[in-house]
Amino acid sequence: MDIQKNDIDGGKSFDWGRTSSDYAKFRDIYPPVFFGKVAERGLCVKGQRVLDIGTGTGVVPRNMYKYGASWTGADISENQIEQAKILAQNSGMNIDFVVSATEELDFPDETFDVITACQCFFYFDYDTVIPKLAKLLKKGGRLVILFMAWLPDEDKIAGDSESLVLKYNPKWTGGRYVRKPVFIPENANDFFTIEYAEDYDLMVHFTRESWNGRMKACRGIGASLRAEEISAWEREHMEMLAKTPSNEFDILHHAAMAILKKK
Repeated sequence: MDIQKNDIDGGKSFDWGRTSSDYAKFRDIYPPVFFGKVAERGLCVKGQRVLDIGTGTGVVPRNMYKYGASWTGADISENQIEQAKILAQNSGMNIDFVVSATEELDFPDETFDVITACQCFFYFDYDTVIPKLAKLLKKGGRLVILFMAWLPDEDKIAGDSESLVLKYNPKWTGGRYVRKPVFIPENANDFFTIEYAEDYDLMVHFTRESWNGRMKACRGIGASLRAEEISAWEREHMEMLAKTPSNEFDILHHAAMAILKKK
C-alpha cells in the first residue's frame, strides 16, 4: 500500500510492502539492551496484553516474546504482516497479527495494558491516533515509543551510506539524524503523562552484506525507488563497502524511549 505524506520525503510515495523480504531479513537489528530497557520498567511482561502498532515484520513482539506478554501486532502493509506471521511461526511464537492502519484499529476500549510503537510514530495522524490509543489502553496503561537511528555525522560508514541514498533519492528525509529525545506530539498531553524518558548511544554489529541489506530496506531505497534504481544503488553501495578494512564492523547508533501513562 502506497503511503504519501507531504512532510515525508517531499511527498514522494513509498510502500513498505515492496521491501518486506529485505525488511524481514535485515532490519531485525536491535540489540538486546534496546528491548531489555522496556522490560526493566515492568512493561511487555507476563500477565500483560500488548499491542505493537506499525509492527512491520513483528520485530518488537518477536524480540520481546520471551518476557511472557500476550502480543498483537498491527501494520498497514499486508506484505509486512505476511512476513511477520512466517517469522513468528518459524520461531514457534503465538503472536496475533492484523492488517490495519493504526488510525483504523478496531478493538474494544481498554483492551491492552501496553501499546508499543517502534520506529513508526511519525507516520501517524496524531489527532486520530492519540485519542484512539488512549481508549484502547486500560486505566493506567502505558504507551511506549521507541526509536533508534545511526549517527551519520559521527560514523563514516553510516554517513557515506546515507550520502549514497540521497544521491539516488534526494527527497528522502530519513537521514541527517542527530541525537534527540523521542518526539511526543503536543496533543498527547491531553491523554497521557510522561512517566519516563531515556536516550543513549549503542553500537550495532553488521557485515557488509547485512549493512547493505539494512540500508536497502530503508524508506529511501527499497520502499520507494524503481527496481533498476535499487539495483544500481546496491552495486555502488557494495563497491563502497568493499573498501572497508574488514567484512565486519560496528555502526554507532542513538536510541531513545519514552513511556507515557494514560491519565
